[in-house]
Amino acid sequence: MDTGGQLTRRDILSIVIRLGLAVGTSWILIRTLVDYLDPNHHAIKEAKKRSRILLKRLNLDKKGIEFDNYEIRIATLLVTPSEGIDMECIGGSQEILAELKSRVILPLQLKSDGLLPASHLFSPAKGILLYGPPGCGKTMIAKALARTSKAHFLQFDMSLFFDKWLGESQKLVAALFSLASKIQPVIIFIDEIDSFLRVRSSHDHEVTASMKAQFMSLWDGFSSSDDQIIIMGATNRPNDVDEAILRRLPMRLFVPKPDAQAREDILRVILEDEHVSPEINLRNVAHQANGMSGADLKEVCRLAAIEKLKHIDLSDQQIQMQDLLLEENDLIGAIKKYAQGSILEANRQLIFESVD
Repeated sequence: MDTGGQLTRRDILSIVIRLGLAVGTSWILIRTLVDYLDPNHHAIKEAKKRSRILLKRLNLDKKGIEFDNYEIRIATLLVTPSEGIDMECIGGSQEILAELKSRVILPLQLKSDGLLPASHLFSPAKGILLYGPPGCGKTMIAKALARTSKAHFLQFDMSLFFDKWLGESQKLVAALFSLASKIQPVIIFIDEIDSFLRVRSSHDHEVTASMKAQFMSLWDGFSSSDDQIIIMGATNRPNDVDEAILRRLPMRLFVPKPDAQAREDILRVILEDEHVSPEINLRNVAHQANGMSGADLKEVCRLAAIEKLKHIDLSDQQIQMQDLLLEENDLIGAIKKYAQGSILEANRQLIFESVD
């Protein structure tokens, strides 16, 4: 400042620099404080890191597609092809798989190859519902469908969409569909769809109701377009799914408990690469496992293998492969033991229900 009391150019520049530094420092402090106070900051940071790794593994980072922060967080739901399963590895669901091949996979592949005219009539259903008893392979069928159709697979996780900040949940729902639009063809799979899109009521939380409304609005937006985006839901309680959601799931497939032939096919798939006796009669084992689901059969095979360890002499600190050979009696014994545990669990549930 000169003697006349007026500011010189140097004084003004100095003040501007000081103000800039003060504002910058304040912004950094506030941002650091907000991050420190946000309990989800570390989880969000880790989610973004995992997302970038997934996008790189799927070669999506090389396609020139730009993803915003919300889409990067949603990308953690992506399932890589290596995590999927081939349809040949699913036993006991041949009719359902054949239906999906003809009504979903074939149109998707022909559209990708440019062999079909631009018509909505040749597009697969934009909504598919798999319903039936638990443990019958609904999730496996969905992953196999994505892998066979060469579509990306987004496994919906409702916990990711709940955020304490107002409006963040709606932005994440919007990011789900915008990400799907960028990486299509894609299958969005919602396991236990009744837990998220159940029948609406006046008692629904405001955030949940808003998320459902936006989800259905965005769903309607792409369902009327030519986008290759399919929403696939699975449930063992179809009556609890909102009627408006059922309307958006026109392709509905019942996945029943396997019959005797299906159980035999499932056992053959489970034991295909295992150390088993060639004399096993899988038809007889399947007959003994009447009423069991695919998940039950997998647990029976695991139980039979574990039970085999009880009869091995470990004094020489070596295990002979012949000692681990699974035989028919081992599987039948495991079926009986597993069934006893199921009966005990059923009785326990009855006791608790009678007390309530």
